[in-house]
Amino acid sequence: MDWVYLIEVLVGGLMSGVMYSLVAIGFVLIYKSSGIFNFAQGTMLLFASLTFVKMTENGIDFWTALFIAAGIMVVFGVVTERYVIRPLANQDLLALFMATVGLATFQEGFSQFIWDSDVHGLQMSKFLDIGLLDPAPIFMSDHIPWLDILIPKFDIFASLVAGSLIVVLAFFFQKTKTGLSLRAVSDDHMAAMAVGIPLQTVWAVVWAVTGIIALVAGLLWAERVSVSFTLIEAVMKALPVILIGGLTSIPGAIVGGLVIGVGEKLGEIYLADVFGGQGIELWFAYFMALMFLVFRPQGMFGEKLIERV
Repeated sequence: MDWVYLIEVLVGGLMSGVMYSLVAIGFVLIYKSSGIFNFAQGTMLLFASLTFVKMTENGIDFWTALFIAAGIMVVFGVVTERYVIRPLANQDLLALFMATVGLATFQEGFSQFIWDSDVHGLQMSKFLDIGLLDPAPIFMSDHIPWLDILIPKFDIFASLVAGSLIVVLAFFFQKTKTGLSLRAVSDDHMAAMAVGIPLQTVWAVVWAVTGIIALVAGLLWAERVSVSFTLIEAVMKALPVILIGGLTSIPGAIVGGLVIGVGEKLGEIYLADVFGGQGIELWFAYFMALMFLVFRPQGMFGEKLIERV
C-alpha cells in the first residue's frame, strides 16, 4: 500500500466528513431541543441555496444576497416552529415526523413555484477573490518535499468554513445563556420549564440557527453538486452520520461525519475490487450505519436508554 496515497485519501475523507458533520448538526439540534427528526432538512438546503443563486443571477451582489438569504432562512425557521411544530408539541412522535415529511414536500414544491426547477451552477470564485476558490489543486510537494499529494483548494475552503461554523456553534451552546438554555431543554423539558426557561423561545432559536446552517451547508454542497434536487440526496449522507455519532450528540455528529467521510473514501479506493467495481461510495456509509444499528444502536456518543418494567 502506497502510504503517501493513503494520506491523500484520508485527507480527502476528512474534508468531506466536515461537510457531512455540518449538515448532521442541523438534524441533531432540532432533535435535541424538541425530540423531532426533521425530515425537511434536505429541502431546507435546496431552498436556501436556490434563493441565494437566483438573487445573484438577478444582479444582487454576493454579500447582499447572502445576508438576505440568511434573513429569509431565519424567518422561515421561526415561522415553521411557530405554525407547524408548536401546535403539534404534545402529539405523538409519528405525527411530528409526518409533519416534517409534509414540510419537505411543501418546500420542494414551493421552491419550484417561487424560483424554478432548473439546474443552476454555483461558482463562488465569480464573487469572491479568494485563492482557495481557484480550481487548481495544491501540490503539497511544493511545500513538503516528501508529501507528494494533491489537495483540491475548494475542499480546504469548504472545510475551513464548515469547521469555523462548527466552532462558533460550539461556543454558542457552551458559553451563551441561550445555548445553555438549549442544553437544559434537551436534558429535561419539564425541569427546564420549572426554572423559568421559555421552551418556545428556545425552539424558535434552534430552528432559526438550523436555517443558517442550511444556507451555509447548501452553498458549500451546491458548489460541488450544483443547485438542484441532487442536493437533497447529498444531505441524506447525514443520516448515517447521526446514526454512527448518536442522534442526540453534537460531538457525535462531528466525529460521525469524519468517520463516514474517511470510511467511504477508503471503501471506494481499497474495496472496489472486492465488490466488483466502483460505486461503493454511494452505499458504504449506509452499510457502516447498519453495523452500528446492529451492534451499538445509540451510536458512539448517544445515550443508552434503559427501560424499567
